[in-house]
Amino acid sequence: MTHPCRIIGVLDNGAAGLTPEALTQLQSADLVIGGHRTLALFADAIRVDAERRDLTGNLPQVPAWISAAREAGKQVVVLATGDPLCHGIANFLINKLGRTGVDILPNLSTLQLACAKLGLAWQDVRISSVHHRDAGEWTIGAMPEHGLYRLLSVLRQSDLTAVFTSPENTPARIARMLQIESLDDEFEMAVAACLLQDQEQVSDWLTINTAAERSFADPNIVLLRRSQPAAREALFGLPDDRFNQRKPDKGLITKREVRAVSLARMALLPDSVVWDIGAGSGSVGLEAARLCPQGHVYAIEKNEADAAIALSNRASLRASNYTLRHGRAPAGLENWPDPDAVFIGGSGGELNELITLCLQRLRPGGNLVMNFATFENITTAIDTLKATGAQWNVTQLQAARSQPILNMHRMQAENPIWIVCAHQCEPDCSEQNLEQSYD
Repeated sequence: MTHPCRIIGVLDNGAAGLTPEALTQLQSADLVIGGHRTLALFADAIRVDAERRDLTGNLPQVPAWISAAREAGKQVVVLATGDPLCHGIANFLINKLGRTGVDILPNLSTLQLACAKLGLAWQDVRISSVHHRDAGEWTIGAMPEHGLYRLLSVLRQSDLTAVFTSPENTPARIARMLQIESLDDEFEMAVAACLLQDQEQVSDWLTINTAAERSFADPNIVLLRRSQPAAREALFGLPDDRFNQRKPDKGLITKREVRAVSLARMALLPDSVVWDIGAGSGSVGLEAARLCPQGHVYAIEKNEADAAIALSNRASLRASNYTLRHGRAPAGLENWPDPDAVFIGGSGGELNELITLCLQRLRPGGNLVMNFATFENITTAIDTLKATGAQWNVTQLQAARSQPILNMHRMQAENPIWIVCAHQCEPDCSEQNLEQSYD
């Protein structure tokens, strides 16, 4: 196999958009692979006797096509839109054929062309893609499997975003997602459609509400920029009154001091998967979501009124990587991915079963953190942890806050809370280590 497969970036102006080198490579090819529309566009530049194969819907078979042709001594060209290494086919083929098996001749990316049309500097742009199967409409609390999930995560962290779309995942669908997440006032959208074609259309900057009701020709690329700065708040340790809480029983919330220590003991990473069992107002899980922008928080709450409050706090904090289910744990936890950290703030009387299950499901190095205010629950927890052979420790946290009294101030004590931290014992754990883990 002396000839590498040539991956040539092409645009919708056809052969006129190719360099002399790329055009020579295309005209010398024995096998040309490309999408149906691309093969038709370059029909006159492909040798009459060259074999042509449509990759539309056949992507998994393309590496085998290329390998068979190369083994037969044929020259192979794959036609790919724009820069094949920018959300294109090149990386897929390199992984299948090896770096020496391909030779890439990139063209301008459609992102570059769109920004040029808009007079927009693009060195700071974040690039995302929904150029894949039909993702369906966005819903509140959608999980990472949803095709728009990654885009929403990028948008929350970016001032300028470029999005490669598909015929199903349209600019209007993206705009509707922003409406659903109450972000429609924070962004504006421009759409560049049919670039370098006779029917080329480049919109001006549109409001999200306008874009949600418009149809745009395909293919297109979307630019989204913030129309107002993103709100800046601390990542965790927010004041208690930042969260909606149950009324008239106001106060069903993990208090700020306990919340901060509990989150610290969870040892979260940017991509952690977190379970929040007994979510209450959602304060711990929502702050965990803010600390894990590439991760996801799965929460469950048995009280319907509290679940509604937690959802209102999700909306207020704009935490899209947070999914809440109304129900009683452990029912439904079998459908969640294994966690890197678990927080139990309420057990619904199933504490023994929950601890055992969570320890079984924790990923290696993961942490289980629990808050208790009663002797009975902490006793149950410690007995269960001993029975499972887990490593564990307990911290009692007693906070007091200043309160005005006449023209002076005094300290008002909060209820003492036990913070229990546990993880699965390593194979070399000894009885002595277990005893030393108790604070």
